[in-house]
Amino acid sequence: MDEIDVLVVGAGPVGLTAAAELRRHGVGCRIVDRLPAPQHYAKAVGVQPRTLELWDAMGLVRAVLDEAVPMRGQLLFTDGRPGPRIDLVLPPDIPYAFAALPQYTTERLLTEHLARWDTHVERGSELVSLREDTDHVRAELRTPSGPATVRARYVIGADGAHSLVRKAAGLTFEGDAFPEQYMLGDVEVDWDLPEGYGVRSTHHDADGTVDDLLVCIPLPGRGRYRMSMTVPDELSTDGAAEDGVQHGLEGGRVPELRHIQAVLDRLSPQPVQASALRWSSTFRISHRLVNRYRSGRLFLAGDAAHIHPPTGAQGMNTGIQDAYNLAWKLALAVQGLGAEGLLDSYHAERHPVGEEVVGRTVRHARAGIGADADDLDLVMRREAQLLVGYPDSPLVAPADGSPPGGPAPGERAPDCRGLERELATYSVRLFDLLRSPRHTLLFHVGPGPAGSGAGTPDDHLGTAAVAALSAAHGRLDVYAVLAPGASAPQWRLPSVRDGAGEFAAAYGARPGEAFLVRPDGCLAGRFHPPTPDALVGCLRRTFTAG
Repeated sequence: MDEIDVLVVGAGPVGLTAAAELRRHGVGCRIVDRLPAPQHYAKAVGVQPRTLELWDAMGLVRAVLDEAVPMRGQLLFTDGRPGPRIDLVLPPDIPYAFAALPQYTTERLLTEHLARWDTHVERGSELVSLREDTDHVRAELRTPSGPATVRARYVIGADGAHSLVRKAAGLTFEGDAFPEQYMLGDVEVDWDLPEGYGVRSTHHDADGTVDDLLVCIPLPGRGRYRMSMTVPDELSTDGAAEDGVQHGLEGGRVPELRHIQAVLDRLSPQPVQASALRWSSTFRISHRLVNRYRSGRLFLAGDAAHIHPPTGAQGMNTGIQDAYNLAWKLALAVQGLGAEGLLDSYHAERHPVGEEVVGRTVRHARAGIGADADDLDLVMRREAQLLVGYPDSPLVAPADGSPPGGPAPGERAPDCRGLERELATYSVRLFDLLRSPRHTLLFHVGPGPAGSGAGTPDDHLGTAAVAALSAAHGRLDVYAVLAPGASAPQWRLPSVRDGAGEFAAAYGARPGEAFLVRPDGCLAGRFHPPTPDALVGCLRRTFTAG
């Protein structure tokens, strides 16, 4: 019987992210997938700015930027008439824009990234059964070499909407299916619409109900799009699924170029000829949410936990964030450093996110993105997944009083530019300091008699840093962020200078205030003043006291 710390089931973007992050955090894992080879399908295409931030921290973003194309917005057409144009524009404080990348490319890049740790997907290896015991999970596999048994301390089910891990855990997956059936096609067209814009064209019947639909998402390549549309009657099926979950690509007759051309003839905003059909399929959409993201030593992520309409490209990105949130917590648990409730925080943090995404995408599938919000900046940040936060998390220390601005505990820690390092002749970003797989503690040092700001002299800062390092078992990076005109603390710390004042502005930072950032880029707490007791109390929510 093979033994491993974590078994990851499913090698899509979610499972690959989980495996890569576990390895980056120093945990052994195996990742298995029942398919003998990756599918060359552009299923999930949209990549949100928040996902690019995570890939930045993982060390993957350069390869992604080399392959992806900008997603600049969407052109809307209703009953043959042009509608409003949506431009996907974010404020300048956000380091990445919206992007489009075929799912098969995303999987290839993640697979290559995972190989850095000499970890490879075990293809053609299908999970057959799971049995959970007191201190491990026994997994039975069907592999190309025959039956195999794996004994894992934990199992992550990233095995999609029909998840065997979810079924083995006995969890519910409540929801329903949309009655409509759709088809997808990866094609090229010869129109002259603006590059980088998606197209959504609808037709309404006499009652004002949408009775015909065309959605086109740009892909890398000239005039290339992934198109989705209502399926014609000749390709329609009853959609029956063995487990009752009607979601994703289906078998049966495959749409041909003529089927796609017929929809373009009806709904394209200008006369167009489709060509170069790379792949096509019919598919159905459901909206479901698992009742628990954790059951003992079994965890669910991605489509195994939540499925919903593809509106706004939220699904894959939400699943990647599931995996990113879970991996660092599992690593601490495996290494014996995690507090008792650490793994329960995965459900506490991610289940509300999944619930919100499912509800919002269902609304948007019927009424359009932004139909329930008047603030365009809010809509853009929300669709970019920059507003995802965990204010009610058991790991987050409530704010002491009312901070003057910046992120609240539980929210995303923002990036900022213009930081200066003594030996670097170029400016750096705050995210350059946050790429570590450890927690990061930032002391904002303002001008003052001792250089540390009001109420936080050097010896107090040093005492607080030592206490925090001990509470985190050394899994903590500590930096002083110096305000213009501030002197570096006499107690030696790595430091950067906030020469442009962007850190103080983005964080609403007060002199002497400290900010604790988790490995997933979430703010665990802010402290003014940063007393040892306050810092240790916050870290004890995550780390064992042993």
